[in-house]
Amino acid sequence: MHFPHGWRGCTVVPMTAVESTSHIRAGTREYRRITLALFVAGLTTFGSMYSTQAVLPALTDTFGVAPAVSALAISATTGVLALAIIPVSGLSERYGRTRVMTASAVLAVALGLLVPLAPTMPVLLALRALQGIALAGVPAVAMAYLAEEVDGRDLGAAMGRYVAGTTVGGLLGRVVTACGLDLVDWRWAMEVFAGLAALLTLVLIRNLPTSKHFHPRPTSLTRTLRGVVGHLRTPALATLFALAFLLMGGFVSVYNFLGFRLLAAPFSLPEGVVGLVFLIYLAGTWSSAAAGRLADRVGRRTVLLAGIATMGAGLLLTVPVWLPTVLLGVAVLTAGFFAAHSVASGWVSAIATEHRAEASSAYLFCYYVGSSVLGAAAGLPFGAAGWGGIVGSVGVAVLAALLLAGLVLRRGRRVDS
Repeated sequence: MHFPHGWRGCTVVPMTAVESTSHIRAGTREYRRITLALFVAGLTTFGSMYSTQAVLPALTDTFGVAPAVSALAISATTGVLALAIIPVSGLSERYGRTRVMTASAVLAVALGLLVPLAPTMPVLLALRALQGIALAGVPAVAMAYLAEEVDGRDLGAAMGRYVAGTTVGGLLGRVVTACGLDLVDWRWAMEVFAGLAALLTLVLIRNLPTSKHFHPRPTSLTRTLRGVVGHLRTPALATLFALAFLLMGGFVSVYNFLGFRLLAAPFSLPEGVVGLVFLIYLAGTWSSAAAGRLADRVGRRTVLLAGIATMGAGLLLTVPVWLPTVLLGVAVLTAGFFAAHSVASGWVSAIATEHRAEASSAYLFCYYVGSSVLGAAAGLPFGAAGWGGIVGSVGVAVLAALLLAGLVLRRGRRVDS
């Protein structure tokens, strides 16, 4: 396993030969089970989280609200999830990784079945906020769970499969609801996905292996926050947290308002066709898994910087008012984002040899705060300048991320040699 050297404030504890051989290796039955379970966990979590994104225009019409208000159906979930994720990670230190993930998935499914029944926009937003709390258990724990159970030499690939599951989930949640709009109203379309999420949760519960390297310990909110603060003193971790905020915020901003652009002139696409555009998420499914494997071979820093640069290139391709370049640009942006996220999330788990759940949850706190804050705030430049406002605001976030990663993470080059 590659452990970073030279990070101020980071104590590196090398893995002994005994520890290494007791961890799950690629090619084994246990590896296939754990990666399947985490793939499904990412799928159900992100599918539930973003199933409303494809119906934002329908929410605008049904409840008579502005696009920026309907976008709160995403931001309410991700924002509350961000607040819940650190406390939930502390609970996993006491009650166990698999128990927290299972409870999280079951509660999220139950709330997902209620969301389409909301009679008003405020009620819908309240249910989505509660769903954000329920969903927090999977992303808060998944990365720490993999880092504990999987051999370090195969951790990048395993993390890549989990992130690939999140891309498929984001795709499935959007496509199922969007395509359903051609046949039924948005309420039934969302209900269909909620039922599918319930079935996938059963697959998760059946395949999730019991933790073998987790040791429960007393925990409290103070202890959890102390662990997070300790990680913030490590420059590499603080940088990765900032990247999560900037890149996820920019990525969600693009997808939040892409539907509005494609439904309007000069594209004027039908809702069902706009829903199929979310198949572009498959580019992220491929890139996240590929980036994880590539980072294990050529180094995390190289792949991370390439992913961020690719994201920026894709954003620029969406500028021309020509559908093929818009779709190509979104595909390139998606591939770049998930490649960067796959590498960054795995790097957090490698750096944080202690309090891994807190490190993962801090990364994801910034990730979902970025989704909530920047994803909702992008409605202002979109309202003022249309798609050019989105390109400008997201472009600033991507450029800041590229500069930050290039300047601060350069001290980690020895890790990746």
